[in-house]
Amino acid sequence: VRSSEIAEAGAFKTVQVGRESVIVSRNRRGEARAFFNVCRHRGMQVCQGESSTGQRTFQCGYHAWTYDLDGKLIAAPNLTKMPDIDRQDYGLRGVAVREWLGYIWVCVADEPPSFEDTVLGEVVDRLGAVSNLDHYAVDTLAVGKRIVYDVKANWKLIIENFMECYHCATIHPELTEVLPEFADGLAAQVFVNHGAAFGEDIKGFTVDGSPGFDLLPGVSADQLRKYYAITVKPQVFINMVPDHIILHRMYPVATDRTIVECDWLYAPSVVESGADLAASVELFHRVNSQDFEACEQTQPSMSSRMYRNGGVLVPAEHHISIFHEWHQAMLSA
Repeated sequence: VRSSEIAEAGAFKTVQVGRESVIVSRNRRGEARAFFNVCRHRGMQVCQGESSTGQRTFQCGYHAWTYDLDGKLIAAPNLTKMPDIDRQDYGLRGVAVREWLGYIWVCVADEPPSFEDTVLGEVVDRLGAVSNLDHYAVDTLAVGKRIVYDVKANWKLIIENFMECYHCATIHPELTEVLPEFADGLAAQVFVNHGAAFGEDIKGFTVDGSPGFDLLPGVSADQLRKYYAITVKPQVFINMVPDHIILHRMYPVATDRTIVECDWLYAPSVVESGADLAASVELFHRVNSQDFEACEQTQPSMSSRMYRNGGVLVPAEHHISIFHEWHQAMLSA
């Protein structure tokens, strides 16, 4: 959830995390909070809508159990006649939350892993240091465009696709025109702190190579005219170019269906000016569409007995095996 979407106290948005509906909100102290969207009385979802603002409380529509913005149970009909019920024990169940990059990150695990070791660890593994991402000041940027894709494929296929560029020369003609080294099959994520360089005649990260917008103020000299990408397992992709950021979030909803929400983030002055973002957005929108079509065409074979033992990873795809090992470790945990 983008922090700006729930900027004020009492604002909330519900998101689906696996099988769980989660309320992401902001309390009266301006802190981001998250709760399982389940009334502690009889299980009705407390928040029925996708979002709202100005909430003073959260009230279940079934029996009017009422919770404050910190999830504490503050009222329920006839509860005073039940002295054995302790309100402190029946607040909304909290979900681990962290605000970073201008987004609110949640984890529904009973014992959440360290954010520093997992999320920030992915950044270090890819860029060498978190400071190399800090240069882009992602938390200060504004959403210029959001596109939601309904992909008829398993989320793991999308992860694998994003981690390799062996397919780029085949299905991404616009991208390989802007980033010529991608035509050789090596993704930007193969080497630590390696950025894919723009082509010699390319002016900006746009669908036709035309100039983009003014550089983000903190971008370093080493990051000029380069594209970087980070996979934050299990469901976030961060793409960085000098004038904007593209950030994907995946929401698996079935074994063969994934909702992907993609934001294009720019300096607030660019968005406020009403600048035409079409050429800038169109490049990665085409990449997304091409990738998701390939994933959808691959999905049917995932249930074929001919693919029971999986496929083959060529050298340009070897780092996908790291994802496979991580996935197996998560299943065994």
